[in-house]
Amino acid sequence: MMAEQRSGEAVEGEEKNKNDEKKNADPDLFCCLLQPLSAESDAEYIGIRRLLLYRKAEAGVFRRGEWRCNGKGYVAYRNYICRPRNWESSCVPSLQGTPGNSGRWIPPPSPVSRWSEVDSWSSGRDLQSANPLSNHRASFASSASDSDRPRHRGVEPAYSFVGMHCIFDQCKASVTVLKFGHMSSDLLAYGASDGTLTVCTVSEKPSILKQLIGHSKDVTDFDFSSNNQYIASSSLDKTVRVWQIEKGICIRVIYGVSSQLCIRFHPVNNNFLSVGNANKEINVFNFSTGRVINKTVFDSEVTSMDNDHTGNIIFCGDAQGCIYSVSMNSRSGVLSRSHRYRSSSRHKSPVSTVQYRSFSLLAGGPVLLACTQDGNLSFFSVALEVQGYLTLRCTLKLAPRIHNIQASFCPLLSLEKGEFIVAGSEDSNVYFYDLTRPRHTCVNKLQGHSFPVIGIAWNHGENLLASSDFFGTVIVWKRARTNQNKNS
Repeated sequence: MMAEQRSGEAVEGEEKNKNDEKKNADPDLFCCLLQPLSAESDAEYIGIRRLLLYRKAEAGVFRRGEWRCNGKGYVAYRNYICRPRNWESSCVPSLQGTPGNSGRWIPPPSPVSRWSEVDSWSSGRDLQSANPLSNHRASFASSASDSDRPRHRGVEPAYSFVGMHCIFDQCKASVTVLKFGHMSSDLLAYGASDGTLTVCTVSEKPSILKQLIGHSKDVTDFDFSSNNQYIASSSLDKTVRVWQIEKGICIRVIYGVSSQLCIRFHPVNNNFLSVGNANKEINVFNFSTGRVINKTVFDSEVTSMDNDHTGNIIFCGDAQGCIYSVSMNSRSGVLSRSHRYRSSSRHKSPVSTVQYRSFSLLAGGPVLLACTQDGNLSFFSVALEVQGYLTLRCTLKLAPRIHNIQASFCPLLSLEKGEFIVAGSEDSNVYFYDLTRPRHTCVNKLQGHSFPVIGIAWNHGENLLASSDFFGTVIVWKRARTNQNKNS
């Protein structure tokens, strides 16, 4: 009897260990293990990387778990991961606090200790002394590392953060895309690789408003209507769906013959939906009827898209790294290809981000940001009077990406001259870059995710930045208040 009992306990122990290993599995490790080897790859480097990822997996999960129990925010987490080895003996004991399932973190009524969160006017400035990062340098039209040290002459005050505003972590799949509502500072939505769309509010009481379930595969893109009453989404399941947010229901399904990869409402005439797909097309749908009004064919899959502020020009990127300017008639929906910018790089990489901005201090007019999966960031000036003709102003080379990582312009509010962009990274950090700096292009970074950061989005008030990662966590960061927006 005793022997049987011991054997039963041993079996239960093994099963528990297996379950713990599954729970602590790191997707980064599997990406590295499953990544095919090329003839030019260094076997020793790949072996070391796999070993480090294997060791990271368990430690990273435990570290994040401990931090999630301390009831603190970003600054506390940064201090925690940079703590000295003897911090436990010098730390004041405090009561434990627990966050809710999703939304705002609830601070515990604990005494102030050296590791508690404090508001910082420039949280990124502490990173220069806290993190011993490699001192790689960035330059115009050259390469830059994701781990570049923020430049020593001071972090840009307008892009400093005091901490996390809230966290949404109920999603169990990779969050592939996230956006704030049009002209909205508190309406946020994000789509995941399990086909779900989640609509949230990030106001004083952050919460999930609606869960939109209907897609059977990854949500590749979505867009809010101008009144924020509807969401149109595209997916790898070859469908486009239109959702009524208030009721949380799908009111229309448009079936295609290939994966639908990017989607936009017309900014002036919301009755038009432009959708790029894997069949090398952009289709213009009638929102009311779901019928195709017009389409145009390209040389490769259309992977990303954005409109200018008038809706007369669509900018899109394809799977070969080309950027197109397409004229669109706002009344009839008729499309006509105008210009194409083809990258001079030998290795063609899909365009993951195309973002238009109506004005830039650097260009003195409208500009376009393009990001490819191999880590190339391109900054164009746009000649709207010549049907969106693009002129390349500068480029920045980052480390190649495994995931479809996105980038975004930073808000125009800036106390320094420059052109700032923000992008996710494979190393689980959010980086801020100034494209005009010949050296030390990286000006700030945010740490808090445990997995590759994929999606990036600013709200309309430009005081909140949302980022999403490969493991389904969405973090909303709160910007530091500067003298300019204190007075406004």
